[in-house]
Amino acid sequence: QVQLVESGGGSVQAGGSLRLSCAASGRTFYTNTMGWFRQAPGKEREFVAGIRPGTTDYADSVKGRFTISRDNAKNTMYLQMNNLKPEDMAVYYCAVVLSSWRVPRGWSEYDYWGQGTQVTVSS
Repeated sequence: QVQLVESGGGSVQAGGSLRLSCAASGRTFYTNTMGWFRQAPGKEREFVAGIRPGTTDYADSVKGRFTISRDNAKNTMYLQMNNLKPEDMAVYYCAVVLSSWRVPRGWSEYDYWGQGTQVTVSS
């Protein structure tokens, strides 16, 4: 069993930065694949970024602006978001795949989810 708790969301001006955190507990391993998804009102849940040992993956819409990382000692995953745009406004969720040799982009591939944290970007 895995529990995930997101934090770090808030309201920022366009061009600003924010760092999201995802604290994991339970049966978590550094070899697990973890990812960030987001969902805005009226839109589908979309892949943002994912990480596993030796590999990271980013959606084209955030590539060059967002950075995903993981601190294994703290069992915490991060999403550093720079140069935020209004289109980045959404609830951001972290997720875990129990067993995978890759970073899936589909939400149905993930086994556990956090409750989400709201990110608002004003212009």
